Formats: sequence, C-alpha cells, structure tokens
Amino acid sequence: MKHWYEDDEFWETMSSKIFSKDHWDRAPKEVEKIISLLEIAQDAYILDLCCGPGRHSLEFARRGYKILGVDRTLKYLEKARNQVKNEGLNAEFLQADMRNFCKPNTFDIILNLFTSFGYFENQEDDEKVLKNIYLSLKSGGKFLLDLVGKETLAPIFTEKSWVEEDGVLYLMDSKPIENWSKIRNRWIMIKNNIRKEFTFTHRLYSGSEIAKSLYKSGFKSVELIGDLNRNPYDNNARRLIAIATK
Repeated sequence: MKHWYEDDEFWETMSSKIFSKDHWDRAPKEVEKIISLLEIAQDAYILDLCCGPGRHSLEFARRGYKILGVDRTLKYLEKARNQVKNEGLNAEFLQADMRNFCKPNTFDIILNLFTSFGYFENQEDDEKVLKNIYLSLKSGGKFLLDLVGKETLAPIFTEKSWVEEDGVLYLMDSKPIENWSKIRNRWIMIKNNIRKEFTFTHRLYSGSEIAKSLYKSGFKSVELIGDLNRNPYDNNARRLIAIATK
C-alpha cells in the first residue's frame, strides 16, 4: 500500500492547486530574497530538495547558478526539464526519495522550501533526511528549511475552506491531531463534474523542535526567522524558516 506522499495521482491531480499561478509568480522575488539572505556566491552549487516542477530551481538557473533539483514525482521533473530545454538553461533534475538522497560534501547551499518536510509516519525518517542534508553540504555550507510552524499555524488555523480557480472547485478540511504534533488533511477537487478526494497527514514542528533536530543532525549553528526578510520568529512570524550552517 502506497503512502500519500508516494501517490503520483495526488501530486498530479492537485498540481494546479499546490503550484498555482500565484505561487509561480512569487518565485522570482523569493529567489532574490534567498540569495540575499544566504549571501549565495555566484559559483555556489545549490540543491533544491523536493523541487516539485522547479519553480525555484528554474529561477536560480536563470540567474546563472549551478543547481540540482531533486523530487520523487516524475511528471514534475519532466515539466522542469522541458522548461530547461525551452529556455536553454543550465540545470539538472533528478528523481529520488529525500530519505535516500545523499551526495557527501557536494553542495554549498541546500534548500527545502514550501513545507516539503515532515511527510513521513516515523519521525526517524525526518531525522534521516536532515542527516543526509548535513552530509551533503560542504564544510561551512548552509541549509534553508521553510515550513509552516506550529506557532504560525495555530493563530490562523481554519478547519474548513474552499476555493474556486479556473472553474475547478477545491474543498479543504484540516484537523490537528496527536496533540498538535500532526495535521490531517482532506482535499477534494471537483472538475467537470468529476470528484477526486485525497487524505494526507504530515508532522508539525515548533521552532524549538526543528532547531533541536538540526543540532542533533550535526549543524553547528541554527537561526530561526519568521520570513525571507529576516524578521524574527515571534508572534508576527508568517513562516518557520531555519538557517542551519555546517
């Protein structure tokens, strides 16, 4: 039996919701902020782990950076590769499971963006991913992890919501479970009178929990911030962003 994160039908069916036009439009500015935030040198080798269809990877490539995008969903990678070919960009995309991907002492920068962490049933798998990231970085390399944190989600949490985009109706039903350690989601898409439903659960981390996990993985320093503008991780934070240095 496949877990939800291994279900290609989920990722392909919900692609237009997960990676909406607004998300694509925001990518160039987000990449500019990441470059400034991490002070990324032009000759840096960057890994975009869980890159999806490459909305950030492609932007780094357009700016002349050497980048590898890794994801498990082949359809996303094919879309990114087609864009590379169309634009004549220098970027590679590789299909791999983040739990198994490790290239020791290879990357200057590793990115895991858009809450692409905490998918697995066993927390040990999350820890394995962080250890692989640590090992894959060069000495002094930086890892940026971008999540919805417990502290940022709780004040704005809505149990039920819906949105209509281009004639497609999306219904979302979410519930914190196991003492706010996880969130269970039910997404329904109705398109041309065809209904698709998916249920998935992912782990929620607080700022202190993710910092502890990063230090446990070997990182020598961890900074938590509330957005890509380096505002503090406090009651006004919009995201949980960790910058960890090897």
